[in-house]
Amino acid sequence: MYFDISQLQTYQWVLGIAGGMVIGMAKTGLSGLALFFIPLMAISFGNRESTGIILPMLCIGDIFAVAWYRQHGEIKYIMKLLPSTLCGLGVGVVVGSGLSDEAFGIMLGSIILGLLVLMVWQDASSKVNAYPNAWWFSALAGLLAGFTTMIGNAAGAVMSIYLLSMRLPKNTFIGTSAWFFLIINLIKLPLQIYFWKNISPETLAFDALMIPAIAAGALIGFRITGKIPEKAYRIFIIVMTGASAVMLFF
Repeated sequence: MYFDISQLQTYQWVLGIAGGMVIGMAKTGLSGLALFFIPLMAISFGNRESTGIILPMLCIGDIFAVAWYRQHGEIKYIMKLLPSTLCGLGVGVVVGSGLSDEAFGIMLGSIILGLLVLMVWQDASSKVNAYPNAWWFSALAGLLAGFTTMIGNAAGAVMSIYLLSMRLPKNTFIGTSAWFFLIINLIKLPLQIYFWKNISPETLAFDALMIPAIAAGALIGFRITGKIPEKAYRIFIIVMTGASAVMLFF
C-alpha cells in the first residue's frame, strides 16, 4: 500500500478528525460509537488501507482509556480471553485477505445478534445461568474477538457482550475492556506491518496529527460516561451493540 499524506482530500482530513474524536469517546466509555465510522473510513481510504490507519488511532485511544480507568481493570477476565484471542488473531491473518466485506459483515452481524439475544435472555431469566463462567464461552468470545479485530477492528461488540454477561459494574467494564484492547492492538501492530504492509511512516504521521482529536474525544467520553447511571449505561451498551451488529448487514 502507498499512502501519500500530501494527496489527501479535505473530506478525508475532516473524516479523520471526526473519527479520532469518536474513537476517543468510544474508548473512554461510549462503546460502540467507533464502529459507525469504520465503514466510512473504509469507503474513503480503502478497505485494507483504512485498517492500517485506524489501528494506531485505536492504540492511542486505548492509552487514554487505560490512563483513566487502569485501576478498574480485572485481569482475570483478560487472562481467560487471551489464549483464544491470540488464536483468533492468527486465523484472521491467514484468512483475512480472502474474506469479502459482505461475507464478513453478514457473518459477524449474525454472531453478535445471536450472542446479544443470549445475553438479554440471561437478563430476563429469573434463574442464574452458568454459561457466562463456562470455559467454552470465554474461548468462543476470545476467538471471535481476535478474528474480528484482525479483519476489521470490529471486536468491540463481541467484547461488550462478554463483559456485560459477567454483569460487571460500569467502571470495571470500561477498565477491563481498555486493558484488553491495548494489549491486543499492540500485538496487532507488527502483524499488520509485516503481513498486510498497510502501516507505514506516512500513515503513522497522519495518525500522530489525529492525537489532539482523539484526546478531545476521550475527555468528552470520560465526562459523559461519568454522569450515566449504572443501569442506564448497561442499556446504552446493549442498544449500541445491537445497532452496530445490524449495520454490518449493510
